[in-house]
Amino acid sequence: MAVIRRVAGQLDVHPEALRTWVKRAEIDAGTAAGRTSDDAARIAELEREVRELRRANEILKTASAFFAAAELDRKTK
Repeated sequence: MAVIRRVAGQLDVHPEALRTWVKRAEIDAGTAAGRTSDDAARIAELEREVRELRRANEILKTASAFFAAAELDRKTK
């Protein structure tokens, strides 16, 4: 930790920021356990896509119910 504080001081960054960057670099390089930056970005992208698809499905379900009800009303008249 002393090395990180010293180097952070030389770089004029907060020691915690430098420690986080080092940890991220170790994970991305495969020398430390954890989710890589690429994996985290892909997961975030997939979660966003799932939210959009669920929203689209809800819209389609609502539209389907609306048009089905309209069709039933038309047939009964």
